[in-house]
Amino acid sequence: MTLSIGKRRSLMECSTSQGVFAILALDQRSSLRKAIKPDNPDTVSYEELVSFKQHIIKILAPETSAVLLDPEYGAAQNITENNIPGSVGLIVAVEETGYTGDSLARQSQILKGWDVKKAEMMGANAVKLLVYYHPDSELADRQCALISEVAEACRRLDIALFLEPIVYSIDLNNPKISPIERREIIVRTARDLNQLGADVLKLEFPIDCRVQPEETIWKEACQEVTEVSKVPWVLLSAGVDYNLYRKQAIVACTEGASGVMAGRAIWKEAIGLSFTERDAFLRNSAILRIKKLRSICDGLANPWITYYPSTPIPENWYLKYSN
Repeated sequence: MTLSIGKRRSLMECSTSQGVFAILALDQRSSLRKAIKPDNPDTVSYEELVSFKQHIIKILAPETSAVLLDPEYGAAQNITENNIPGSVGLIVAVEETGYTGDSLARQSQILKGWDVKKAEMMGANAVKLLVYYHPDSELADRQCALISEVAEACRRLDIALFLEPIVYSIDLNNPKISPIERREIIVRTARDLNQLGADVLKLEFPIDCRVQPEETIWKEACQEVTEVSKVPWVLLSAGVDYNLYRKQAIVACTEGASGVMAGRAIWKEAIGLSFTERDAFLRNSAILRIKKLRSICDGLANPWITYYPSTPIPENWYLKYSN
């Protein structure tokens, strides 16, 4: 596949010198409120969320290839505090947190008052779109239309798009996807959605490791994802404990993933700690985690350039470079 000049630069800015992704995700909003105050999440203030995110980014960002932040509490607030080094990429989410509609037919939407253009204006190197997706849902076509709309905006502005599809059950009698269906749905999702204009897929691990602990099964499932995806994919952490995520990352990267985009597996223990305790945790445990994950990615992951080999630039190319 070919990659435009701006998108190529986007991915370069978000990857390590080895051409792989070691990204820290901290774009959580509603879920972070619930984690901080499970009994009364609405009382978590703007200042609390901003302070929490600034503390984490200030300490951990220098060890990453890029950080993923939200526009409400994280991106601008960390830029203005100089917490994101110039050598570290910035990916900004464009979606509204959560979803509208029924839990069996989830509709994602763009954050009101926000869009790809504003993310590009503020200096984002790439944008991220999260969509809830099941290929057999009655809303699947509508979700695909949303993806295509955002992908077209990214094409016009020549900025990379990371797409994060989150699968869910559409069976009224089974609120959680079964282990066998999970693998099938994640593979189908990777196959279907990579054709809609995203430059990188951010995917869940295709196996429920608690039910299927055999690593041979993990490897086979990750191989399937790599085989069907025509664009690079990275592994999200989905809130699992770090030790399990590290094992998942090793398998995923060995079997074709281009890196990780890890969130709670890195920093979730920081929730509920005092500032001093949190600082100690971040400077010791959390920073070692991200360093280890980066080492795994640099040593094992499949560089994104294997999907997007360079192409010659014709003379006077700039005359036709336009949106």
